[in-house]
Order: sequence, then structure tokens, then C-alpha cells
Amino acid sequence: FCWFTTRRREVGIGYGWLLRATFFGLALGALAAAWRSSWSPVRDVATALTAASTLVALAVSIGRRKAGVRGRQVDHDRRSERVAAMTGIERTGSGVEPAKNDGPTSAEFPPVLDLVPVGIGLVGLIAAGFDAGGNSALAVARIVVGAVFLGSVTDAMLLGHWYLVQPGLPRRLLNELVGALGWIWPVEVAVMLLPTGMVTVLRGGIDDGWGGMLGWFWVACAVTTIVLVFVTREALKERAYSAVMAATGLLYLAILTAFGTDLVARAVLAG
Repeated sequence: FCWFTTRRREVGIGYGWLLRATFFGLALGALAAAWRSSWSPVRDVATALTAASTLVALAVSIGRRKAGVRGRQVDHDRRSERVAAMTGIERTGSGVEPAKNDGPTSAEFPPVLDLVPVGIGLVGLIAAGFDAGGNSALAVARIVVGAVFLGSVTDAMLLGHWYLVQPGLPRRLLNELVGALGWIWPVEVAVMLLPTGMVTVLRGGIDDGWGGMLGWFWVACAVTTIVLVFVTREALKERAYSAVMAATGLLYLAILTAFGTDLVARAVLAG
């Protein structure tokens, strides 16, 4: 979802740095967990390559930082011209030279580079699903859908905070991420309900160790997540800038409930 947002070339270059550094750290954490538990060649090599390719993308972005981001420069200059027209006060441009194609130091960062870790990571997720045992197809579906689900809500929360750094950023970018989360939610719930799934837990066929409480806690997390998605979208319709900060706060809550939707189900069904 880093590519999903930055492909429009409107978000400041630092946002890409934030996401790449965050998920590079998560990939390293996954490797550390594998080292302490059980080694799986395909899964863990893919994890290492995911971390490496994320680091490469981060390095390329930093190396080409002087080229800036085309859409942000255009928006900055457009706003400056509007201010000058209204007040008569001339403002300087964005201070960053437009991207050119005459050399590696002036070329703008290619967003497609962020899709390389996605492709490699997908291989690792599929391998992890087969390593999980049982119904391999269902395990793969749950792992892949869960990664997309948690990735969308995490990136949405981080993007909401980025509006503090770049206040003029169009709201449609955050609306797109929140909308994607809303579309992914029913798929996430569906794969967790497929047998043997949370329906069995709610019927008492699987003992969650808490007298059925964890099953209903999962239901509460799932319902609350989609409610927060709708409330966030409504908040973003308000014209005041504070609406973006309110939406970000709601996404904080959505992260908690989304992780409950995914991880509580995994913990109960794994037991």
C-alpha cells in the first residue's frame, strides 16, 4: 500500500521513507522470530529478500531525494501562484528542481520499485500457508488476506499522521486507503468463518480456553472495525482540517480492532 498511495506522486518523499523503514523493521522481526522457532527455507529466504528489496527501495529513494516528488511540486507552485494573485506577495517555487531523465541523480524515484518487496513477500506468505499444515488452501488464503487487511489499516493510520507534515495533501488519498480497507474487510471475515473457522468456535466446537469469550470478542472486533471504517469516511467529508485528525484517531482504534479481528481468530483456531 506504499505504492498504492505514492503512485500518484503527490505525497512527500518522506512518507515513502517512513513506510519502507517500518516494514523493513517488521521483516527483520519476522526473520528473528523464525530463527527462534523453526526454519522454513522458502518462507524465510523470501522474508530476507523482502527486507533486502525494501532497503534497496529506501536507498534509491534517499539517493534521488533531490528530484523531489512531481505532484507535490506542481501543487506547491499552484498554491503559491494563487497566494500571489490574491495578495500581490510573490513566493518562491518549491525549491526542488523538476525531475529529469538525464541521469540517476536527477531522475525521480520510480514507485514501481515498491512492488518488488510485495511480489517477493507474497511468495513467502504462500510458503508460510503451506507450512502451517491442515487445509493448505485455506491457510494460504487467511495469511495473504490477513497481510493485505493489516497492511491497509496500518498504512491508513500512518498516512493520516502524514497530513500533519503535509497539510495540503488531498484527502482523496486517505479516502482511497480507507475505502480499500472497507472492501478487504468482508474478505477477511469470510476466510476466518470458513470451516474450520470462527463459526465452530462460536458454536462451542472449539474450546477457546475462556468459555467462548474469545469468540464473541472476535465478533466485536470485526463489527467495530467496519463501523470505524464508515465513521472515518464520514469524518473525512467535513471541510475542517480537524476532520483529518479525527479520522486519524479513528484509524488508531481501527488498528486495534483489525488486529483483534485477525490475530484473535488465528490464536483460537491454531489452538
